[in-house]
Amino acid sequence: MRADSRPKGTSKAVVLSAVLHLGIVGFLALAVVPCSFYESLFETLHLPAEWNPITCTKPVSLQGEIIEAELVGVTGAPPPKVSNTKAKPTPETVPPPPSVPPPPSEETPKIKTLPPPPEHPDTKDQEKVVAEGIQKAEDAKKEQEEKQRQRAAELDAQAAKHKEEEQKKIDELFAKMDAADKSTKAAQSKANQAKQQLADLKANAQENGVDNVPYAPQKQTGSNGPDAGLRAQYLAAIQNTLKQNWVGPDNMPTNQQCLLHIVQLPGGQVVSAKVDSSCPFDDAGRKSVEDAAMRANELPYKGFESVFSRTVDMYFKP
Repeated sequence: MRADSRPKGTSKAVVLSAVLHLGIVGFLALAVVPCSFYESLFETLHLPAEWNPITCTKPVSLQGEIIEAELVGVTGAPPPKVSNTKAKPTPETVPPPPSVPPPPSEETPKIKTLPPPPEHPDTKDQEKVVAEGIQKAEDAKKEQEEKQRQRAAELDAQAAKHKEEEQKKIDELFAKMDAADKSTKAAQSKANQAKQQLADLKANAQENGVDNVPYAPQKQTGSNGPDAGLRAQYLAAIQNTLKQNWVGPDNMPTNQQCLLHIVQLPGGQVVSAKVDSSCPFDDAGRKSVEDAAMRANELPYKGFESVFSRTVDMYFKP
């Protein structure tokens, strides 16, 4: 049994060894055959190119002109021999590596030397530069001083204007005070005159049984007549009121009388008072008579309603 099985095992090993060697030889044959053979074979048999397990690497094509470069250094090759026949350039599958320029050599910087100073410098130019500098400084100083003077003048003008306004306010205040003082003095003078007149009337007053009528040795009317009726008493009361409010000049004649025309409203309020052209008094005396009627403002009315008249003509005697 063992002798019969040994030849079978040996033949099997030999077959496997032969197959292995044939596979190695076939692989080497496939490796030696160029890839273009397989491509042409697939094209001849009209088989799809995707089935081809071996494909050739195509050269990389770059856009632009072909760059011719020479290698410099240890790896540089001798330049090609120039031939008379013009051969067509065959495209290379792999582009040549770009040429690397050599590093720039470090150059020492050039030091510029300044020209030597002149042996005899121009003193005139130096003096001119110095003079111009001094002149500019003086001009700047004058300009600054001028600005300061203008500023001071503006401040003085503002202060003067403010002082003038304050003085004007003070003057107006004093003017108002003076006017008020004059008005007070005039009112006090009138009050003193009225007080004096009232004192004189009281000193010379005697009982005569008639109100608002000054004392007289005998009864008189407002026209200095003998009529003793209500109309005469009414005119006498008006005469008495005018004398109480009359302030006349010192040179008034006491032996003359002036005709006065008075217009009044019911109640005795005076509307106007004007002396007649026949009045013998001067302008100041005439005005004092008219002012007495206007100053009285209201003439006697109560008790004289029946004899009241809007226009009253009467003689006034100081």
